[in-house]
Amino acid sequence: MTQNTEDSEAERNRRHAEERKAVKAERDVMMQSKTQTGGLLLIHTGAGKGKSTAGFGMAARALGWGQRVGIVQYIKGKWITGERRFFARFPDQVRMEIMGEGFTWDTQDRARDVAAAQAAWEKSLEMIADPELDFVLLDELNVALRYDYLDLDKIVAALKNRPRDKHICITGRDAKPELMELAELVTEMRMVKHPFQQGIKAQRGVDF
Repeated sequence: MTQNTEDSEAERNRRHAEERKAVKAERDVMMQSKTQTGGLLLIHTGAGKGKSTAGFGMAARALGWGQRVGIVQYIKGKWITGERRFFARFPDQVRMEIMGEGFTWDTQDRARDVAAAQAAWEKSLEMIADPELDFVLLDELNVALRYDYLDLDKIVAALKNRPRDKHICITGRDAKPELMELAELVTEMRMVKHPFQQGIKAQRGVDF
């Protein structure tokens, strides 16, 4: 390496350090204004894959901090999944209720699906009200609302009046605008490619 090259590299490093120092000063000022804490309503929606996966990842994160977690699955039936097997390892920290009757194209029985969704919502209300639970995941609640299995106004009212220290995550495509307006965080998953389109079926450890 020539002397000029060494000098130019040193100059780049110096400029980089100055830029990062300026960014840190800006962030320090910004973070001073971020003083609020408390329970968040989080929504993962959109047509892309990963909504439930993100919700279960947050549940695992809560466990890592010694928090207690409640999980209600609305649509997926009682088939064995990796997340079900994983969270079963934490019986003292996780309460998991698998309430769905399976995908709607499998059940083909709206009355049965409505009854299952209503039972799942009752379990959800119990978990939301339970002071021992820190994080509650309502997996595929958006789908139940999409098919009008539940009264949206009642859901919104209950979430508005939720305990202020409780984190609640709702997953599923086609989230209702009323829920997105209420939430502190909304993430929309966008599908770019999907293996199913390429003839690849769902696989253990990746899809379930």
